[in-house]
Amino acid sequence: MAERKRKIVNDPVYGFITIDHPLIFTLISHPYYQRLRRIHQMALAHLVYPGAMHTRFHHSMGAFHLMSCALAELKSKGVDITEEEEIAAKMAILLHDIGHGPYSHALENGIIEGVSHEKISQWLMKELNKEMDGALTLTIDIFNGRYHKTFLHQLVSSQLDVDRMDYLNRDSFYTGVSEGVIGYDRIIKMLTVHNGELMVEEKGIYSIEKFIVARRLMYWQVYLHKTVLSAENMLVNILRRAKELASKGVELFASPALQYFLYNTVTAANFEEEPTCLQKFCLLDDYDIMGAIKVWVQHEDKVLSLLCNWLINRHLFKCMLSNVDFGATTIQQWKQRVEEQYGITGKDLDYFVFTGMASLSAYNINTEKINILFKDGTVKDISSIENALVSHTLAIPVKKFYICHPKI
Repeated sequence: MAERKRKIVNDPVYGFITIDHPLIFTLISHPYYQRLRRIHQMALAHLVYPGAMHTRFHHSMGAFHLMSCALAELKSKGVDITEEEEIAAKMAILLHDIGHGPYSHALENGIIEGVSHEKISQWLMKELNKEMDGALTLTIDIFNGRYHKTFLHQLVSSQLDVDRMDYLNRDSFYTGVSEGVIGYDRIIKMLTVHNGELMVEEKGIYSIEKFIVARRLMYWQVYLHKTVLSAENMLVNILRRAKELASKGVELFASPALQYFLYNTVTAANFEEEPTCLQKFCLLDDYDIMGAIKVWVQHEDKVLSLLCNWLINRHLFKCMLSNVDFGATTIQQWKQRVEEQYGITGKDLDYFVFTGMASLSAYNINTEKINILFKDGTVKDISSIENALVSHTLAIPVKKFYICHPKI
C-alpha cells in the first residue's frame, strides 16, 4: 500500500488546513491546479483595497476546509456519507474554480468569446479524470448535480454553498471590509440533511440572514465598487483593443500562450477539438496579461498605449452610478470632450466612454432555495418564515447603471 501523505497548510483565515488523502494531494499538486496560485481571486480590486492580493488557490483551499468541516458535521449527525463520497465532494469543491482565466472574468469578455469559465472547468475536469484513471468520475457527477445525494452538490453549488461562505469570509479578511464577516462556523454547525436535501436547523435562521446581508453588502461595497468596475472594464477594453490590432496583423508583445489567443479566433469548438487549446489556456495567468500591458504602454497605437499607461499607473476612469440608464446625449457629450482632449476619434471613442449595468439579487427566490427545518419537521424557505428579513428587502433585484470616462 502506498504511503499515505498528510500535509498541513497554514491559512491566515482558518488556521491549519489538513490534506490527508493521496488523491487530494495528487490533484492539488497538478500544474492545472497550481496555476490558481497565479490568478488573483478579486482581479483588480486591490487597486481600491490594497490588501486584496489573495489568489484563487487561497480561496479553493479555504472552500476545501469548509467542505471538510461541513461533511464532518453532517456525519456526526448520522448522515450517511461514505469515504468515497467524502473524498469526491472535497475534490469537487477544489475544482470549482479550475477554469478561471487571468483576472477572473476579464479574459472571457476580452479575447475568448462565447466560452465561459464554467465550460472550461468542465473540460479541465474531464481531462484530469483521464490523467487520474477515472478517479474523478464521482467528483464530476457530484459537481454537475447528477449524483443521487443532492446535498453533496448543494454544498458545492447552491445559495448556501461553502464556496460563498469562504469567499465572503476571505475577501472580507483581505479587504478589511468587516461587513462581509459571516458566522461560517455556526452556519456549518446548523447544517442538516432532510429528505436528501441540505437544510439549516431552525436555530440557524439569524446566521443565514446575516450571511445573505453580508453578501449584499460585499457586492455593493467591494465587488461592484465603482472604481473596481472602472478598472476591470479598462482591462477588458485593453484586451479587446489588443485583439482588434492582432486581427489586423499588428505586432504585439505577448507570451506564447497569450499570443495564441490574441492572434487566433478561439471558440468552444477549438477547446473541444484541439487538446493543445486547453493546454495553452492553462499556461495563461495574471502575469501574462500584466507583463504584456507593461510593454504595451510603449506601443505605437495611441488607444492601446493610453489605456495601458492609465491602468498601470492607476489613472482610472471616473465611474458614475445612476438608478436610470444614461442617455445617448450624455454619452455623446463625453465622447466629444475626449475627442477634444486626446484627439481620439470615431469608433475608438468606445474604448474611452462606455456604459454598463451592475445588478444583484442577494437572495434569489426563483432558484434553489435555502430551506429551514423546524423542530416539528416542517420545512420553510428562508424568505417565507415569519418576520423574514429576506422576503422584505433582499430578494428584490437591485440594478445600477454606470458610465465610465477619463477624468477630464
